[in-house]
Amino acid sequence: MDGVVASEFAQVAVSIDRSANSPRLRLEDLKTGQVRFLDALELETIVWISDGHLQQLLDPSADRWREDVQT
Repeated sequence: MDGVVASEFAQVAVSIDRSANSPRLRLEDLKTGQVRFLDALELETIVWISDGHLQQLLDPSADRWREDVQT
C-alpha cells in the first residue's frame, strides 16, 4: 500500500499496480474491499471532465447504496 486517502466519509488505499501491460492506479475501498484499477486514459478523463459530470459521478445515491446495482 502506497498511501491512504481518507475523510470522515471514506478511506481509500492508493497504489501503483505494475502487473498489467502498463502501470495503473489501484484504488481499494478499505471499508468494503472493493478494488478499481484506472489506467492513464481513465485518469486523464477524470482530469478533463466538467465539474457537473464529476458531481454526477460522485453522487453516492446514484448507485453506491442501491441494492439493485451490480458492481
